[in-house]
Amino acid sequence: MTIQFSSEPTSPLPSLSITTPTAAARLTLEKRRDGRLWALLAERAMPVKLRRCFPWTFPERYISLQTDDQQELALVSNPEELDATSRAALSQALSEAGFVFLIQRVYSVKEDFELRCFDVETPQGRRAFQTALDAWPRETGDGGLLIQDVAGDVFRIEHPEALDEKSRELVWELVD
Repeated sequence: MTIQFSSEPTSPLPSLSITTPTAAARLTLEKRRDGRLWALLAERAMPVKLRRCFPWTFPERYISLQTDDQQELALVSNPEELDATSRAALSQALSEAGFVFLIQRVYSVKEDFELRCFDVETPQGRRAFQTALDAWPRETGDGGLLIQDVAGDVFRIEHPEALDEKSRELVWELVD
């Protein structure tokens, strides 16, 4: 496993590149009462935010742990090599930070007042959301599609070709 600890010249944090399982033990992650993920490193504790470096290619790997001022504290390349408590805390934080709605069916897509209004079915039930007219679905490397709404929520169509005929027609009208 590679866990890298980094710092800026003005940061009091150590600048280390760690590539051994023993060194991984220096990093501990935990969820605290404030609901945030905390990183404990060299007897110091601080809250961290998660950033997936490759969110669609490797969603569970290459996780950047950043301080509140967006300085990278550590890069976790493989969470499986963290201790069980840290792995569980990281997993919970990832699920909370990156909730994605999977679209199973598209009922309608309409334009209204500079917005595109979607009515879709997800595993969580029927949803309506809006995108800007100039926001188009993005293709992912695995053939899926991503749509980000005006509120910042992300919707994914994993296999557009597997949608029913009406849904495919509505979606393909939006894709080049």
